[in-house]
Amino acid sequence: MHHRLYIPALAAALLLSACVKKEVEPLTPEQNAENFQAFVTAATRKSEAELTPDELRQAFDQYLTMQIAADSAEKAGLDRKHDVAAQLRVLRMNVLSEAALRAYLDKHPVVDADLSAEYDAQVAAVPLEYSARHILVEDKATADAIIARLDGGADFASLAKEKSKDPSAANGGDLGWFAPQTMVQPFADAVVALEKGKYTTAPVQTQFGWHVILLEDSRKPTLPTLAEVRDRLQEMVQRKKVQAHLDELKEQSGVDVEKAYEEMKKTLAAEAKKQVKQKAPEFGEPIKTEPEGAEAPEGAPEAPASDKQ
Repeated sequence: MHHRLYIPALAAALLLSACVKKEVEPLTPEQNAENFQAFVTAATRKSEAELTPDELRQAFDQYLTMQIAADSAEKAGLDRKHDVAAQLRVLRMNVLSEAALRAYLDKHPVVDADLSAEYDAQVAAVPLEYSARHILVEDKATADAIIARLDGGADFASLAKEKSKDPSAANGGDLGWFAPQTMVQPFADAVVALEKGKYTTAPVQTQFGWHVILLEDSRKPTLPTLAEVRDRLQEMVQRKKVQAHLDELKEQSGVDVEKAYEEMKKTLAAEAKKQVKQKAPEFGEPIKTEPEGAEAPEGAPEAPASDKQ
């Protein structure tokens, strides 16, 4: 089956604008081949050797078409237009920054120890699951009376069946296992604060009413093994390494980010003002008019008779 080769426009433009430099002499066959290989890799995430003959030909046709169009644009001087030149500079920065990050990761690859440390940190951060019962009533006085009966030795499940207005009453108030983030905040906070086998000594109010809560048990949820999430962890650790490296580069650059940002805003505002001024004069500036005695353009309407002296 023939599969059409998909060439993302941004990836293609990125490679051509960054790799094909304007030179006095034309590209050598070797340089042209290197450009084509870079184009294929950016567009397909494959090497040219991995493409089918049809895909390779399609890639070449698109590469050659772009090359011809780019040459035509340069001959027309489009690369010297402010907006085009700015885009080319940004694309060049993007290619260079990606190359720098790839080089960094080649020297600082993610190793098994990194994955193990990240996995342990993620596991430790996973909240516990809780098994609890509760009794839900309309008012605080009723909840206080229930706590008094529990203090006297009454059975929690029996009281839940007798007093609770929640559907769980039929099961003695049993809520099963749940993560605290699935419950409303006051309820979740109360559960997390309880010791195993203890109930709340003061009623807990939520939008549903007043709760008396018994914590039966807690446990770590069943989690996938490191091997099962290895690929995801690899990406996560890699992103963290890259971010740490970028932060380090910023620190070493000595650039005052806030100052640079303020300067950028000032320049943008000045440029915007220039654009507005080009379209319309500022208040108070003289508006250009035809010199006195100049003839009106042919076809211009005459002034109303009432205005003539």
